[in-house]
Order: sequence, then structure tokens, then C-alpha cells
Amino acid sequence: MTQGVKDKVVVITGASSGLGEAAARRLSRDGAKLVLGARRLERLQALAQELSLGGDAVQTDVTQHEQVRRLVDRAVQSHGRLDVIINNAGLMPLSPFERLKIEDWDRMIDVNIKGVLYGVAAALPHMKAQRSGHIINVSSVAGHKVRPGGAVYAATKHAVRALSEGLRQEVKPYNIRTTIISPGAVATELPDSVTEPDVAANVRKTYENAIPADSFARAVVFAMSQPEDVDINEILFRPTSQEY
Repeated sequence: MTQGVKDKVVVITGASSGLGEAAARRLSRDGAKLVLGARRLERLQALAQELSLGGDAVQTDVTQHEQVRRLVDRAVQSHGRLDVIINNAGLMPLSPFERLKIEDWDRMIDVNIKGVLYGVAAALPHMKAQRSGHIINVSSVAGHKVRPGGAVYAATKHAVRALSEGLRQEVKPYNIRTTIISPGAVATELPDSVTEPDVAANVRKTYENAIPADSFARAVVFAMSQPEDVDINEILFRPTSQEY
């Protein structure tokens, strides 16, 4: 599969930990040219140094359109093109509606929805000009199912799927592929974004059997490695033991 990855120019948001970091490690090993973005610059630079990426690590808050555009533009400046963007940055501060965690709702909407939109907005002009490219958006099992306490998070992840499907239909004339990847319980820092202690305790129980983040990286490689005339539109995966 790796022959479809080597030398591709890939931008990853939320790359300093979790799914983004795992994807960066796997794609680097397979020969991709990476440009990484995340808010935590020190961790991002440490990863970039480990992967010998030079200056291709850009502090990026995906809620700021100009910062996402700067990240994507860095890839084009450094490598002359953009083959793949992985819109991965996300938050999961779950809580019941009655607790009125409005700031958490706003953060999820800003990161999980607007962050994806800003990634698309930054990448699309380059990919249209090239008449090629691949946009990978990260949703969740919660983008398929809704549970009490997770409605707003699920709404943001359903939105990612809806946006991605509309995008898929619109970019066909430009030979651009789109993929939604919807993970279940994967070992990342995502549960740490839950702000309510009792909810966080329940989430930790769900994540007791979480699978390694490299499971996500392998899904990315699978989607990227297909021939240009094959578009893997959605991958949904969970731990074998996960019921939800």
C-alpha cells in the first residue's frame, strides 16, 4: 500500500498528539512529505525534529482561518504542491444539555466544524489548480450514533460527514478525492478534553479497551494508497470489543 504514499505532500492538523501524531509517524516512515500543524508548538517542533521535517511545523489554531491558510501555504511553498490534507484537530468535552456548558459547545463547533471548513477552504484552491488532491476529514462513531451527554459532540461529527459528502459531489470535476474516517475508542488525549468529572470517569471506562492510534494511521494509508480512480469515501472502525 505504501507506494501510494511515497513523496505525497501531506498537511496534518492536530498533529502534536493522538491521531495526528500517529498519522505523521506512519506517513513519514512510508516516505510522505509532511507539513504539520497544531497549537502546542513545543510538542509539534519536537515531533518535527524527530521526523527530520526541518521547518515544516507551523503553530496552528484551526479556529483561525488565516492560520490554517498559512499552514497549507507553507506546504505549497516548501514542496510545490499539496496532495493531501488531513483535517484531524478535534475536541470532545461531553456533557448533558441541562448543565448548559455553552463555552464547551462553542469550542466544539469552532474546532470540530469550522476547523474542518477552514482546512477545506485553504486546500481547495491549490487542489483545483492542480486538478488533483485528497481531502481526509476526521469524524467519529459519534457521527453515526447519538448518546445522552454527547449530543453536541455528535452533532459536530454528523456535520463533518454531511460537509464531506457535499464536498465529494462538488469536487468531482477537479479529480479530487474525499475520505471521512470515523474512529471509535482509540487511545489518544481526546478524553482529556471532557470538562465534567463524572462524565470523564464514564468516558475513561469506555476507553479502557481503546485500540492504538496507529489503527487510524493505517486507515489513512489505506485510503491514500488506492489508485487515482478509486475514492474511498468513508471508513468507520472501532475496537472489536466496543458495543457503541
